[in-house]
Amino acid sequence: MKVALLTTSYPRDENDFAGGFIAGTVSRLRARGVEVEVVGPSSYRDFGLTYGAGVVANVRRRPWAAPLLLGTLTRAARRAGATADLVHAYWLPLGIAGALSGRPYVVSLPGTDMELAARAPRLARPILKRARVTLAVSHAIAEQARGLGARDVRVVHPGMEIPADPGEKVGPTEVLFVGRLSPEKGIEDLMKVADGLNLKVVGDGPLRASVPNGLGYLPRAEVLEHYRRAAVVVCPSRRDGFPLACAEAMAYGCAVVATSVGGLPDMVIDGETGLLVPPRDSVALRAAIDRLVTDPELRRRLAAAARRRIIEICSWDRVIDATIASYETALAG
Repeated sequence: MKVALLTTSYPRDENDFAGGFIAGTVSRLRARGVEVEVVGPSSYRDFGLTYGAGVVANVRRRPWAAPLLLGTLTRAARRAGATADLVHAYWLPLGIAGALSGRPYVVSLPGTDMELAARAPRLARPILKRARVTLAVSHAIAEQARGLGARDVRVVHPGMEIPADPGEKVGPTEVLFVGRLSPEKGIEDLMKVADGLNLKVVGDGPLRASVPNGLGYLPRAEVLEHYRRAAVVVCPSRRDGFPLACAEAMAYGCAVVATSVGGLPDMVIDGETGLLVPPRDSVALRAAIDRLVTDPELRRRLAAAARRRIIEICSWDRVIDATIASYETALAG
């Protein structure tokens, strides 16, 4: 089986977070005998839209470049499709190129897709209806995709490497945030209630100036060390697909406070694998953090269950099995 995988994000080096899940999927598919050709930004001219702030933010600043990017990507998809059995479009807009490739296609919905679909349902519906299989990273996105006419919709959470040793949590109790410093990630809601917390903030973005003593962007090895030390990790998103920062924290045995949006409830079952609070509710957010900080037994119980949950839904074997099954279904028509 030969698959052409279309993406606007792919790691440029070992410390590049962009498209890390896609690269992990590709390497494991190849190890299972699937021939994968990656049609990423190095395969077509991207007009400066694919990295940095991300495609959506970049297109807002340079809307004239969007059709140019789609044109070059479609041509690259057709070239790859000429020798492929199947096209896998990783992100809803790339389904246009998948549909024009001349091959059966699968489309993955990693998170921002449904926001785009809500703004342009007439564009989203034909993409999803024509896709042989639609892969959603969360149950919330899967339901939205079905509402837009997607036929065979399957929830496949991102795969991740589960550490054999999650690390020893040592005092003082450290509260950690990892992610893009932008409004949708809820960093402003966290900073409103940060007084008195031993808070570490890892990440960069447009709200960096509102995060005093933020650590900024760190190499991946350093981020993982923060997970090993942190007792509590906070994921206060206002909207999100399936934030890997939460999944990684749970895999590293951290107790998690998260908001009940997007794919977070797929991971965080309130009172079982973490604590859920409403989005934009800083009072509830701080109360949940304080509850975990002051109750070591609750932290240990939730952290152990959180690690088991991520092993259950994000192990690479499960993810690759589901992905290959979707390819086989797509090729069977």
